[in-house]
Amino acid sequence: MDNVLNKSPFKVALVQTNSSDDMDQNIKAVDAFVREAVAMGADLVMAPENVSMMTFGSKNIISNASPEEGHPAVAAFADLARELSIWLHGGTFAIETGAGNGLVNRAIVFSPDGEIAARYDKIHMFDVDLSESESYRESETFNSGTKAVLFDLPWGRMGLSTCYDVRFPHLYRALAQNGADFFAVPAAFTRTTGEAHWHTLLRARAIENGCFVFAPAQTGNHVAGNHAGERQTFGHSLIISPWGEILADGGDTPGVIVAEIDPAEVAKTRGKIPSLMNKQPFD
Repeated sequence: MDNVLNKSPFKVALVQTNSSDDMDQNIKAVDAFVREAVAMGADLVMAPENVSMMTFGSKNIISNASPEEGHPAVAAFADLARELSIWLHGGTFAIETGAGNGLVNRAIVFSPDGEIAARYDKIHMFDVDLSESESYRESETFNSGTKAVLFDLPWGRMGLSTCYDVRFPHLYRALAQNGADFFAVPAAFTRTTGEAHWHTLLRARAIENGCFVFAPAQTGNHVAGNHAGERQTFGHSLIISPWGEILADGGDTPGVIVAEIDPAEVAKTRGKIPSLMNKQPFD
């Protein structure tokens, strides 16, 4: 596939949002940020996890979910990618899988013609107890995905992941060994874990695999009914080079960050430290 890919530099933009439980308003906010990114020259634009809906409790998440076909945000982002003729990673959506099979947290990527180029259902569920007052049980709402996903962009191959996946390095090693040049990590990282681990984990995934990391994030205190401000996310959307350099950091406010990406840096970095080739079997 490499011989048909355009390896020239391109611009990636990450949209950082403070999504609420108002889907229409969330879609409008993303629309404006994507247009801002395109005005800045972006060829690939990416949005965070739970981009169209940040709400509280399994019942509320389920009641606001939709099948992929007919999902308001999926339809809106497909139209936006087509109108602007861009590659758009639309973030993730709560998707009904039908026939009583429950929900998945699905990342969807749109091609410049508005078609779905790739889908990825989040594999690792965020089931944690951070303190006596802060616990999460994603498995009570979502079914885990079962397949790693890669797809080809004009500039190289992207491996898909979501948020908590970043703590499972074997997923990224498998993606890299199967040709990934870029990792997508849309997230709604909690403020507690983000302050401690976000930058370190993402830089590690870039360094150990010689891949670019694109991690668009939710940020701030999220408004959802009577739970306003109870859900807090860390922000700091990151664009990271294969050497582990932070090329752009979104800070803690909604907005857009952009960086120019040279795909040739992947091969250069792996030539310096060929860890993908140096692995050895062990008992």
